[in-house]
Amino acid sequence: MSRPGATRPDQAGKEATWEGARDPRIVDATAEFPGPRLKRIWETKPGLLGWFATVDHKEIGKRYIVTAFLMLIAGGLEALAIRLQLSRADQHLLTPEQYNQLFTMHGVTMIFLYASPVLSGFSNFLWPLLLGSRDMAFPRLNALSYWIYLAAGVFLYAGFVVGLGPDDGWFNYVPYASKTFNPGVNIDIYALGLILLGISTTVGSANFVVSFLRTRAPGMSINRVPILTWGTLTASAANLLAVPSVSLAFFLLWMDRQFDTHFFDASQGQPLLWQHLFWMFGHPWVYAIVLPAMGMVSDALPTFCRRPLVGYTPVALSTVATMALGFGVWVHHMFATGLPTVALSFFSGASLIITIPSAVAVFAWTATIWTGRPVIRTPFLFFASMIVLFVIGGVSGVMTGSVPVDWQLTDTYFVVAHIHYVLIGINVFPVIGAAYYWFPKFTGRMLNEKLGQWNFWTMFVGFNLGFFPMHLLGLLGMPRRIYAYSAGMGWETTNLIVTLGAFLFAFGVLLFLINVAWSLRRGPAAANDPWGGATLEWAVASPPPVYNFAVIPQVVSRHPLWEDSLAEGEARSSLTRGLLLDRGRETIGTTPLDGQPNLILEMPGDSLSPVILAAGLSLVFAAALGHAWWLTGLGVLICVAALITWFWPRRVHGDVPRESAHG
Repeated sequence: MSRPGATRPDQAGKEATWEGARDPRIVDATAEFPGPRLKRIWETKPGLLGWFATVDHKEIGKRYIVTAFLMLIAGGLEALAIRLQLSRADQHLLTPEQYNQLFTMHGVTMIFLYASPVLSGFSNFLWPLLLGSRDMAFPRLNALSYWIYLAAGVFLYAGFVVGLGPDDGWFNYVPYASKTFNPGVNIDIYALGLILLGISTTVGSANFVVSFLRTRAPGMSINRVPILTWGTLTASAANLLAVPSVSLAFFLLWMDRQFDTHFFDASQGQPLLWQHLFWMFGHPWVYAIVLPAMGMVSDALPTFCRRPLVGYTPVALSTVATMALGFGVWVHHMFATGLPTVALSFFSGASLIITIPSAVAVFAWTATIWTGRPVIRTPFLFFASMIVLFVIGGVSGVMTGSVPVDWQLTDTYFVVAHIHYVLIGINVFPVIGAAYYWFPKFTGRMLNEKLGQWNFWTMFVGFNLGFFPMHLLGLLGMPRRIYAYSAGMGWETTNLIVTLGAFLFAFGVLLFLINVAWSLRRGPAAANDPWGGATLEWAVASPPPVYNFAVIPQVVSRHPLWEDSLAEGEARSSLTRGLLLDRGRETIGTTPLDGQPNLILEMPGDSLSPVILAAGLSLVFAAALGHAWWLTGLGVLICVAALITWFWPRRVHGDVPRESAHG
């Protein structure tokens, strides 16, 4: 490694070149521990101001996770209300309008406000630790993505609380969503809320992509990164391409509703334009909310099997291939709309082919368990059960990928069963497993194992009892999204079983929350590596220090902590000797493919600009909802002021006192 130097930029966050004025020191952290100095550099100021201003990726990650779980609880309560309504024939616990808002907000909450943000939370917390970095590439963008996500969630639920929530399904089909058939502000709230949420998703996704390409530890070439980062990278790249489609669709719909344009007027335009724009986003989004969860399983399952993942390269390639093919299958949501036969044939074929890369991961996980020495702990149970649920959901998906079968099953409860096996089976179960696995790293405490076992079996039995019979309801002809049904249809007993299963599943989630609450106070202290993991996050304390790594590690394999036991070569990763980078908030910049260090990235400090910018954007959207254009202008001015503050040139790291370097 050449002797690097760096020129200091005048503006925080700019990249420094290798050739320049100074030489960052390489030190041995065991002999010369720089922790106290680094803590002073990286720690957030205490108090309310520091709480709003922090750009620490770990704090932002935990906020994402907590907020997403609150959304999961809200969506679950909505689901239980729906199931009570459908538990018996001719039930009238809810009015039709209340039911429409409930099933719409349930879908919106679970798909947009829980499933993707909770994965962003785990990735935000874990990525710099997995990659051997001290922060994400753009810390302030990271904070901005969370504050806008929170604002979008509040915006959407504000309408729902007062009875003006979205009421046309999470897919929001026109003409039902047009002003002619839905004149209230319900759909306007949904349209503006999803555009606001799209801004959060876009800036967060850009941050993940750049962090993957430029902030990996020296030596962490692209074939050595953990699979979790492949999953999040692929999802983020897809979001950058897919989110503009749905944001455009909602903006055009809002224009139709407010200014009488005719983008979705079937008499003057393309009657299926909305469905094309929505599902061009909607199907890649489905993979975006499962691929990072699949990455969690690929990284954590081998820890309990006491062996590396079988087929690392095929799994990484299949992750990318799944998302790439995911952009070519959106029309399978539209097989019943009267499209030409050629289009149906093409998209049906693509829908069947996409099962191949998905199957690669299933075979890899199965082989890892089969050839390993599994240790049956709570995280292992959640990860292994995901494989079973994935197969069930995948098989039902293959069935609906066939055009003749889809014509029979479309808009029935069979499709409801399929989407829940995919979204809950491949998202919620891995997420709960990941919570058990990484909770020690998040908090420094272990979750209760016995309660965890009860948690798993209650959720697993409740889930299958609640959702598998929905396949039968669909085959018996029960339509989805119906408010009530008459006695004598043959659906009563099955619906009652489904409702009981839903409540049992909800009780399992409650056990998890009880476990978390109890363990936060009384859980046993966790070691740095309580599971015997292989990746870099287990090399630091639990919970991690604010600076993550005392020195930037240097990596020579995929399993830095297993190199001695695997004995795959003579070279060893260096976890205690490396670049110090203590002249301010600095981290390493490396080349995209080989992970060779060539930059020192000077990171911005804590800032109020992200939360102020999010508040300004929220005011813009809230004022646009009420046509208060002067307030919209005020919101724009707040956004401009926040951006000026954001980009104002400054030197933030040049005056760190050197005399405290070792104390």
